[in-house]
Amino acid sequence: MKRNQLSDVTIFVEVARMSGFRAAAENLKLQAASVSEAIQRFEDRLGVRLFERSTRSVTLTPIGAQLYKRSLPAITDLEAAIRDLQEQRDTVSGTLRLSAPYSAGTFFLDDLIARFATKFPEVKVELIYDDRKVDLITSQIDAAIRANTLLEADTYALPIGPNLKMALVASQAYLDRAGIPQKPEDVIMHDGLCFAFGSGDRLAPWIFDGTAGPVAVLPKPRMMVNDLRSLVTYANQGLGLAYVYAEVVATQLAEGELVEVLQGQVPSMPRYSLNYRSKKHMPQRLRAFIDLAKQRPSCDIYGRDEEK
Repeated sequence: MKRNQLSDVTIFVEVARMSGFRAAAENLKLQAASVSEAIQRFEDRLGVRLFERSTRSVTLTPIGAQLYKRSLPAITDLEAAIRDLQEQRDTVSGTLRLSAPYSAGTFFLDDLIARFATKFPEVKVELIYDDRKVDLITSQIDAAIRANTLLEADTYALPIGPNLKMALVASQAYLDRAGIPQKPEDVIMHDGLCFAFGSGDRLAPWIFDGTAGPVAVLPKPRMMVNDLRSLVTYANQGLGLAYVYAEVVATQLAEGELVEVLQGQVPSMPRYSLNYRSKKHMPQRLRAFIDLAKQRPSCDIYGRDEEK
């Protein structure tokens, strides 16, 4: 590929990423007119229209979207390589960008981040708590801490943190009204307070130990929310059963605000995973964080470390 063609691809990706010529020009430190000319030149060379333009918006055409999807990973890798060279890859420096669910913080992540920041004072940390699935390419983060059900395809995953003990809970008032489930199948007839991954279209599974092995049973969803704290509040108000991390409701159980049911039939969930795109061009800051996450304090309950 000729040098000017590579430049045009880079400009094309930035315009698509920023959804506009002016914003792309600012990021690339170019004139908006130069960016517009480069896109026109690129379209003329390819013989296709890559963007639909109006006075109010710039959007990709179907063929433009296809080219963007194919070219973005290559440009992202190139940007990462250049950025790492600029940050001196032989040193642990720069900014470590992580995304994680809210629950991971109190479970283990805040402590791990604090240890990392203390050990590597030259690294700045940007930690975004968000329960939604993250696109590792477009989000420009180094890694995401996620449950196995939210891992990106064709990426690497490292088990991280403790095993996650689960509990099925409800208020005494709800149980007095609806009855106490005696086996997992009874849950079907109950009102459920369900965790949703961003929307009600995708609910977290409720897994139980059945007579023939693990079984997934969902109640009648009454409340669907992507925040565990809200689920606990709804359970306290007697709105239904909640399937949550045991640690999240430890205080409510100890004080009698909530009651645990089907004890011994709710298995622990797998550990979280540290999800990252590739070992290729991996920044030293991410490698250092991975190495620290693998270390197991003697008092910890981390399991076997393995990358896959």
